[in-house]
Amino acid sequence: MFNVFGFYKFKQLKSLKENKSLLQNYLFKKNIRGTIILATEGINATISGKPLDLKNIINKIKKLFNFEKFDSENLSKSKFQPFRRSKVKIKKEVVPMGLHLFSKNKKKNNHIEPYNWNNLIKNKNTFILDSRKPFEYKVGTFKRSVNPDVDNFKEFPKYLNKLNKKKPIAMFCTGGIRCEKASVFLKKKGFKNVYQLRGGILNYLKKANKKKSLWKGECFVFDNRISVKHGLIKGTYSMCSGCRKPISPEDKKSTKYEEGVSCPNCHDRLSNSQKERFMMRQKQINLAKKSGKKHIFQKEY
Repeated sequence: MFNVFGFYKFKQLKSLKENKSLLQNYLFKKNIRGTIILATEGINATISGKPLDLKNIINKIKKLFNFEKFDSENLSKSKFQPFRRSKVKIKKEVVPMGLHLFSKNKKKNNHIEPYNWNNLIKNKNTFILDSRKPFEYKVGTFKRSVNPDVDNFKEFPKYLNKLNKKKPIAMFCTGGIRCEKASVFLKKKGFKNVYQLRGGILNYLKKANKKKSLWKGECFVFDNRISVKHGLIKGTYSMCSGCRKPISPEDKKSTKYEEGVSCPNCHDRLSNSQKERFMMRQKQINLAKKSGKKHIFQKEY
């Protein structure tokens, strides 16, 4: 069993290149996989490993960057290692919005706990904003939520500028970090009643009573589990090898679905040469499976 730990911390960081090398060595020594993003404004990551090794790495990160608590964290479990490798990246922003966020300009007291979230979004006057990408939205979302339908988060501010300042806004995303940026942006634009789901969807699915839940569907996650359900147990979605988008069990019943090649989302857009190449790749994966080996492109689900 592997622990999967997602977290972020907004804090001014220095010596990024040096700390990147240190983190890469830590991850390698403890066989921790996943992705860590470093920027001058903070750190964002989802990593996975054996419980004790993961705990040691988390303590190392806190000590390295001199803080005691993450702004947000979520812990779930997986029967298999959900990441193929470990990566540490340096970026201009942990979430690209053209806005640097530090502790001093974070909006206070706008985080809503999962047990209070239902009351907020049941209010018909509340505008419920799903700040994720369209393909994530299709996998699952809250009742009455609206998605901006933008594939690049840099385009998100253009959408936010069009919102009604008089309506309460309830925002949510997978783990909360995209909403942290968006809420500060809206505050700067004069919005007064902006709220975000503390810990994001993952925190809600972990803590909310399933019978009283207002969540519909599953939650897409950026690892080889693909999606999770209430209780953060592995969901039913898998990944199309043709377009790298999540596909449901219903999608697999389509005549346009072919394992390792295409799905209803991409079948008509793929060229014949692409399909032939993907067919050959899948054939190699199947041959490797028969011989008891693992192909380089084979995924664990």
